[in-house]
Amino acid sequence: MIKTTKSPTAATTETRLISEDEIRAMNEKDYMNAAQLAFFKARLQQLEKDLLKNAGETTEHLRETVLVPDPADRATIEEEHALELRTRDRERKLLKKVQQSIAAIDGGDYGWCEETGEPIGIPRLIARPTATLSLEAQQRRELKQKLYGD
Repeated sequence: MIKTTKSPTAATTETRLISEDEIRAMNEKDYMNAAQLAFFKARLQQLEKDLLKNAGETTEHLRETVLVPDPADRATIEEEHALELRTRDRERKLLKKVQQSIAAIDGGDYGWCEETGEPIGIPRLIARPTATLSLEAQQRRELKQKLYGD
């Protein structure tokens, strides 16, 4: 698997982040240049910050104990807590992927398919910045899971 990328440390020297439209307008030969890496790193860091903030809010919310004598009201509160915990569990898994993506940017591997070594593509990374597979590789994986199960 051969990858050609520019140094990820060059992304730190960028003073202005480019916009989504500017990234989409770039030539294919500019794929994962310093400006693009800086854009995705900033987006991932903001997502990480938001996820950590949500986790802290959930912790505080769950610490607030409300004593409600009515069993129906108590059941509603417990169901809301269960839903909130499921949401935070999904966000915890996403946080891990976000941190792995940031590490991939720092390591120079971000934007390249783990399976084929081909570019994942700017539109896919804009839609899902934690993507590790190209669209074709992801479709093959999902088809295999559908046919053969996990």
